Amino acid sequence: MRTSRFLLSTVREPPADAECVSHRLMLRAGMTRRLATGLYTWLPMGLRVLRKVEATVREEMDRAGAQEVLMPAIQPAELWQKSGRWEQYGPELLCLRDRHNREYCLGPTHEEVITDLVRHEIKSYRQLPASFYQIQAKFRDEIRPRSGILRAREFLMKDAYSFHLDPASLRQTYNLMLQTYSRIFTRLGLEFCVAIADNGVMGGNASHEFHVLAEAGEDTLAMCSRCHYAANVESAPALPPMGRRPLPGAFMEPVETPGQHSIDEVSHYLGTEVDRTLKTLLVRGSGGVIALVLRGDHEINTVKAERLSLVAKPLVFVTPEEVRMAAGCGPGSVGPVGLKIPVIADESAARLADFICGANRDGAHLQHVNWGRDLPEPVVADIRNVVDGDPCPRSDESAAACNGQMYLCRGIEVGHIFELGTRYSAALGATCLDESGNAVTMTMGCYGIGISRIVAAAIEQHHDANGIIWPQAIAPFLVCLVPIGLHRSARVGEATERLYDELGAAGIQVLLDDRDERPGVMFADMDLIGIPHRLVLGEHGLDQGVVEYKSRRTGESRAIPMTEIVPTLRMLLGY
Repeated sequence: MRTSRFLLSTVREPPADAECVSHRLMLRAGMTRRLATGLYTWLPMGLRVLRKVEATVREEMDRAGAQEVLMPAIQPAELWQKSGRWEQYGPELLCLRDRHNREYCLGPTHEEVITDLVRHEIKSYRQLPASFYQIQAKFRDEIRPRSGILRAREFLMKDAYSFHLDPASLRQTYNLMLQTYSRIFTRLGLEFCVAIADNGVMGGNASHEFHVLAEAGEDTLAMCSRCHYAANVESAPALPPMGRRPLPGAFMEPVETPGQHSIDEVSHYLGTEVDRTLKTLLVRGSGGVIALVLRGDHEINTVKAERLSLVAKPLVFVTPEEVRMAAGCGPGSVGPVGLKIPVIADESAARLADFICGANRDGAHLQHVNWGRDLPEPVVADIRNVVDGDPCPRSDESAAACNGQMYLCRGIEVGHIFELGTRYSAALGATCLDESGNAVTMTMGCYGIGISRIVAAAIEQHHDANGIIWPQAIAPFLVCLVPIGLHRSARVGEATERLYDELGAAGIQVLLDDRDERPGVMFADMDLIGIPHRLVLGEHGLDQGVVEYKSRRTGESRAIPMTEIVPTLRMLLGY
C-alpha cells in the first residue's frame, strides 16, 4: 500500500477531551474519529488492526469447534421479558418502537436470541454439545462513555454460546474456552491474566475474566505474589488476620469527638491508627435497615454485600434522615453498640479488640470496645475489598495455604466467560430429548471477547513517547518503506519500486511512504502509527548497497545489504 493512495490521517495533537493513552494515540494515528458521544468511525488504518484481531479470534473459535452465525442487532422485547432482563438490565438497554408500536432493543448481548434459535433447531441429545459464535457490533447506552474505544457505546464483540445436555458437558466446553481464550491473547501479543469474576446480571454459576494488565484499566485485580491466583476485586475473598482475637485490655468508655465525622478525622483526633477503628454503614435490607461493620481502613465490597440474604438488592445506603431514625445520630457517629437493628461485621472487624467506634450520639465515640462483652458477637461475613498484603486465598492439593500475599493492579477486561446453567434455556423453553426420550432443559455457557476493546488495550500496553508499538500479530502493516529524496532522484525511485515489489511478492505487508515530505515528518508518522519494522532507502545507502533498518520496539538500527533485505525480514517476521 502507498500512502498516496491511503487515507493517512495523522495529527500532531489530539483533542483536549482525549482522556487516556489509547484514546489520544488512536486519534493521532488516524485510526478512529468521533461521530458522537461514545460513537466512533474506524478509518482504514484502524480497521486493518481491527480485522487482524477479528481474524485471530475467528481462527481460534473455529479451531475450538464453534460454528459461526450472525444474529440481528435489533431484538424483540418479548424475548427479554421472558428472560426477566427487560427491566433488570437497566438504562444501558436502548429501547425503541417500530411503526406498529412493537418494542425492541439494540442488542448489547444475544443470550435470548441464540436460545430462541436453538430451541427451534436442536431437538435431540445427539446434536449436543453445540457451540455458536458471531462477531457483531453491540450497543450499550453507557451513562458516561469515556476513554474512547475502551468505553464506547457501540463496539465490536465476539459472543459465543454453548448448549449441553448436562453440567458435566458444559464444564468440558468451559475449560476448552479457557484454553482457547488464552491462545487468542497469547497470539495477539498481550500480557494478560485470567481472573475469577462475578457473574453479575448474566447469571449462572461460574465466570472468569481475561484482563490486559494496564494502568488505564477500570477494573481492580487482586493477584497473588507467589501463585497464579487472580480475581476481580469484586470476587476475591478477603481472609481475616491470622490467630485469635486478643482479649479485652480496658473498659469501654465514651470520648467526645466534636466536629469529627470521617474515620481519618476521628483516628487523628484520638491519636490512634485507622485500623483500630470500626466504621458502621447503614443499608437497606429486606426487612428494614441493616448495619454493615468494617475496619476503618477497609472498604465495603458492594457485590459481596449484595449476596447476603438480609441485604436488599441493589445495595442502597440509607439517607441521613433514615440513619438518625435507626441510630439516633448523624452518619459520622454511628456504631454497633446498642443498635436495635441486625449487625453484620466483616471478618477483620470481628477480630478486633479494644476498638473505637461511633457512640450513636453526635460528636461522640466509644473506645476500648470489645465484642461479646460490650455488645453481642456479630453475624460475620466477608463484605470488604481485598487490600495489598492480604493472604492469598488459594490452597494447594494438600490444602496447605499458598502463603503468598495479595497485591492490587489495574486491568482492562477484554474477555469474559460464564457458566450460565439453565437460566435462559428454562425461561425460553429450550429443551431437547435425552437418550430415554424425555425432554431435558439444555444447559448453557456464554463466552465474550471485546474485539474493538482489544485494539485500545493493546495500545495501552504497547506504546512509548513517540506513539504506538504494535505487537506483530495485529500491526496494520508489518514494514514501512521510507525513501529519502524519492521525488528528486530517479535512482531512489527505481530502487524503491523494485524493493516494494519484492516485499509484496514475499507476502510482506508493506506501507510505502511516497509522500513529498521531509524525512523527519515521515519518520515521526511511522513511529506514531507503530509499524514494527522500518526500512529507509536513500542515495547514500544505494552507494553502499544497503538499506537502513530500524526496529520500532527495540530501537535497534543497522544497515542491511540490499540482497539480504527480504530474507532478513522473513526471519524477523517468523515466516
